[in-house]
Amino acid sequence: MNVIQTPLPGVVVVEPRVFGDERGFFVETFREEVLQAAGVDVRFVQDNQSRSRRGVLRGLHYQLVQPQGKLVRVASGRVFDVAVDVRVGSPHFGQWFGIELDDIAHRQLYVPPGFAHGFLVLSDVADFVYKCTDYYHPASEQGIVWNDPSIGIAWPSAGVAPQLSAKDAASPRLHEQARDRLPAYAP
Repeated sequence: MNVIQTPLPGVVVVEPRVFGDERGFFVETFREEVLQAAGVDVRFVQDNQSRSRRGVLRGLHYQLVQPQGKLVRVASGRVFDVAVDVRVGSPHFGQWFGIELDDIAHRQLYVPPGFAHGFLVLSDVADFVYKCTDYYHPASEQGIVWNDPSIGIAWPSAGVAPQLSAKDAASPRLHEQARDRLPAYAP
């Protein structure tokens, strides 16, 4: 496995070795010691999986109570995955990093607590899998609208209009979100 630092401190790309032949492939999707060596020293407590069709956009989500770090990957299909620093006081506040994740290269993205996370499905169907550092706490889940112009995420086209949940469509822009509804930066 190779771990690549991104322009956002704490957000890393994990590139596993994929062993393939005419029978299929083998890939190691998690190795604690590799992440620890790269500065990601976390404990995962919950695994999740979602299935979505082309054009579904989920996010941008984060939790205030029990903030979650997420190690995300695509088991099948292709998505554009995004992390946004929403920590008040962070030198990178409002900045984003995006990467295409798929079932060919098997790259993963680690999104630390304090970052909003979202993804857009680019294939007909995608199975999205992620490990979380804390448990889901629905009462404290927050969101930032996916197309906030002050963030300026360059979402690729999925060939169809983005499909959002009613909750995601009603999320505020980052500058409209109450400061007590955003995580604080702790250097």
